[in-house]
Formats: sequence, C-alpha cells, structure tokens
Amino acid sequence: MKFKNIKMFLIGLAALGFQPGNAQTTSQKPKLVVGIVVDQMRFDYLTRFEAQFGDRGFKRLMSDGFECRNNHFNYVPTYTGPGHASIYTGTTPANHGIISNNWYNKFEKQQVYCAGDTAVASVGIDGPAGQMSPHRMLTTTVTDQNRLHTQMRGKTIGISLKDRGAILPAGHTANAAYWFEGGDEGKWITSTFYMNELPKWVQDFNASAKAKSYLKEWNTLKPIETYIESGDDLNTYEGGFRGKEEAVFPYDLAELAEQNGGYSLLKSTPYGNNLTTDFALEALDAEGLGQDADTDFLAVSYSATDYVGHNFGVNSKEVEDMYVRLDLDLERLLDALDEKVGKGNYTVFLTADHGAVNVPAYLSANKIPSGYFDNRAFETALNEFVVSEFGEEGLIEDISNYQVFFNYENLAAAEINAEELQQKIAHFALQYDLMDKVYTRAELNQANYTSGVAALIQKGFNQKRSGDVFLVLDPGVISYSRTGSTHGSAFSYDTHAPLLFYGAGIKKGKTYELTEIPDIAPTIAVLLGIEFPNGTTGKVIAEVLE
Repeated sequence: MKFKNIKMFLIGLAALGFQPGNAQTTSQKPKLVVGIVVDQMRFDYLTRFEAQFGDRGFKRLMSDGFECRNNHFNYVPTYTGPGHASIYTGTTPANHGIISNNWYNKFEKQQVYCAGDTAVASVGIDGPAGQMSPHRMLTTTVTDQNRLHTQMRGKTIGISLKDRGAILPAGHTANAAYWFEGGDEGKWITSTFYMNELPKWVQDFNASAKAKSYLKEWNTLKPIETYIESGDDLNTYEGGFRGKEEAVFPYDLAELAEQNGGYSLLKSTPYGNNLTTDFALEALDAEGLGQDADTDFLAVSYSATDYVGHNFGVNSKEVEDMYVRLDLDLERLLDALDEKVGKGNYTVFLTADHGAVNVPAYLSANKIPSGYFDNRAFETALNEFVVSEFGEEGLIEDISNYQVFFNYENLAAAEINAEELQQKIAHFALQYDLMDKVYTRAELNQANYTSGVAALIQKGFNQKRSGDVFLVLDPGVISYSRTGSTHGSAFSYDTHAPLLFYGAGIKKGKTYELTEIPDIAPTIAVLLGIEFPNGTTGKVIAEVLE
C-alpha cells in the first residue's frame, strides 16, 4: 500500500486499526512496581531447582522477562540490612550508612540496630517490637523518589516478616511498612513513624487466624525422593527445631510451636512466605495499588528463606522444598497482579539481599578448604597483644562485624598514634590462623581500590560509622555454629545473587555482563522517568529496558 502524503498515511493506519498514541502503550510507565527480595537466595537456586519449578513462577520471570546472570553485590558485608538498603538506594553502605544489621555506634558507645528507633512507638502490639523506622538510612530510595515525583500521590507499601526487610525498601516517605511479630501474637505490626493505628484491613487480617492456620504439618510438597538437588534428609549439618530429635521431615509445627517461639516458628518454614503473600495480596486490594495514573510501589521481602538457610544449610532438603513452594507463591502473586492491575500495567524485579555459604563442615568432609573461626579467642589474643605492645589497656573499644574500633580518647591520653596502632594490629591479625586479608582505615581513606576484596570493603566502608581495622577470613571460613549456613563475606557464594526484571517496559532476554546490586534503583528510576535516589552510584542497565 503506497501513500502520497502523511495525511493519507495516517488514514491508512487508522483503516488498519491503529490509533494515535497506540505505539506508546507498551512503553508507558507502569501503574505498579513490585520489588521482590528473596532473603539469602543464591543465584544457583534458579538453576539447581529449575526442574522443580512450574511455568508461572520463577520460569515466567526468566522466560518472559530479562535475566541478569552475572549479578553481584559490589560491597561487604553481605547482610540483610545493607542488602535491602543498597537495592533500593542505588548505592552502597559507604553512602547510605547501613553498614550492617547491627553495628557499634562510636558516638553512642553502644551497639545499634539498623532499623531501631526509640523515638517511635509500636502500633498493633505492646512492647518494643514496633519501635522501628528508616532514620539511620542516610540517602533516599527509589520508592522515596517516586513519592516525591508524584507529589506523594503514588503509594509505597513495604511488607516482610523482618522489620528491616519492610522498612528499608519502603524508604523515608512510605505510606506504610508492615512486619510480622511472632511469639504469642502472630500479628502484622508497624510503628508511629507511619501511623498511629493499624488500618481496619490489617486489623481484620490479624483477627482472621490466618497465621494460626499455618501451624500444621510441614512435609515436602513433592515426594522427597524427587528432591535430588539437595543432600540426604538425615545428616549432621542441620540445626533443626527444639523438641524434635532429628532434623528430618515431617515437622509437626503445632506440636513444636511452644518450644520454638510460638508463631515465630512460622518464619523458619515455607508457611512464613505463604503468610507474606497472603498479606501482600490483601494490601494490593485494600490499598488500591496500581489503580490510578500515579505509579505505586509494593516492596515485598520473603524472609523465611533466610531462616531456613541458617537453620538447615543451603544443601538441605528443607531449602529445596522452600523454593519449590516459593515458586507457587510467586505464581499466586503474579496471577493476582494480572487480574487486579492488568497484564502490561505492572513491572516486577526480583533479587536477593545476599547469598550464603555451604556448611563448612560439609565442605571439609568433601575435601574443600573451609573452617570455623573463634571470634572470642581472637578478641582475647588481640587485646593481649595490644597491651603487651603498647603497655596500655582500653585502646580497643569494640570488635564486631570483623571490624576493630579504637577508643580515641584513650589513644590521645596515652599519646599513641592511631595509624601506628592500625598497622600493628593488621600485622598481628594477618598472622592469625584462618585470616586471609586485613585492611586499615588509613588504607581505605588513602587508596582507591577498583577490584578484588579491597574494592568491596571500600564500598562498604563508611568513614563516619565504620571501624579502624577490617578483617577478612579465608574462603569457606565462618564464625558460626557447625550446623546451618550463614553469609556476610566478599566471596561469590555471598555476592552472586539473582536479578530478574519482568513486565511493563522490560525486554525479554538475558545478559552475562556484570551487573551490580546498586544498578537496580537507577534502572527502575529511568523506567519511571523519575530522579535517581540522591546517593546513587549504580548504573542504568540499559539492555533491560524497551
């Protein structure tokens, strides 16, 4: 068909069913962004358990969305608080200030919690469980920027079993963040940072006995003999639950609850994720998310995966069953988004806040170098060395998170140079068994590391909040119990995390190029046409976007 001029061309397009503006409908801003963080999800869970997944959960995101297969954290420590903050701020602890879950505050002379805030009160429960806010996070989040961009019309709701998993993604301007208090309560709660009373829909959910319905048997969803991507059910590498002699299926949760924290036991089972999805779907309806012209944010963090990994280890049958069931939760969430927001009207990203190490006892049994580091023995030896070397006590104020904090008042009184003390401690620590590397505050301030462990430490080093000497254990070495897995290191088992994008404005495809956790927030910001979070150091992953 030929046209003599533009007018005739447009008439021809109309005859074929095209209307002005239709070409923009697939790239317009989504009505809702859903950020999903799976706590302690290693990248290889996507590939290890792929045969167990259905077509409408993880596989739907992978096949119909965009997958970043070489995605890493670019800082340490790889913990939950810093992970959630970095995903949503687009930067690292060096800038957003969440340097760990808990850290020694040199100015308050005490340990502080990343979301703790005694200036606010609990809502929905008595006691301190709700005294939480994002006030220790120094920069804005992409959720904050969306609220600012829409003149606070776009809503933000954060949901997680863990308070920090709900609070840090939701940012400073959130309409609400909700987290689960177990014990005898089994309730979703919040703080006066957000509101003075729980909305009726939350009160109704808490009164529905939904949590109680999950205190039932936990057995494998599929026949246990089909779980071939994990170790034997009975082994010596798992923690298990009090009141049950062996960490093997099935688990009678109603019977075990009293000895394992009451409703808190649900956090260490797949039912904790089921409960999170139930609550998220209720929020989707009750808050009318994605129902108007202003983009809303729903930040959902699945925390039960972390509790199970810590308890049973990354090679356990329990972890495999957890992900088989999480796949169904994702299917349920995506189907609800299709129905309530509409296909093509929402965007999803899925990632993790860190990975996890295989149980070192298991690695050692398979002749892989690994081990356990005794923090108390090291602390005693280090203090004795410092006293013998400098003739003074009280020069070290705290040792935590593999950082040594100095008492600068005592250093000044004894006329001891801080850099000399750093160097002496670094030399001593490097001779210690199972210690791989040591860095000092002076080195991190004066050098510009661009690769390797040093670069990751530097991006996690906050000049005001961090310590004076930084310790790196050997690969596969942890300070933890001899059962279960943990995380926090700069090694790939902790840094390599999944990253999936799906929905409005997202291409289908994958990349094997390096992407980093702080890249997520600016990528979503570009998709929405909003300002980057104010501390952004990540880059836009351009190949993700249509």
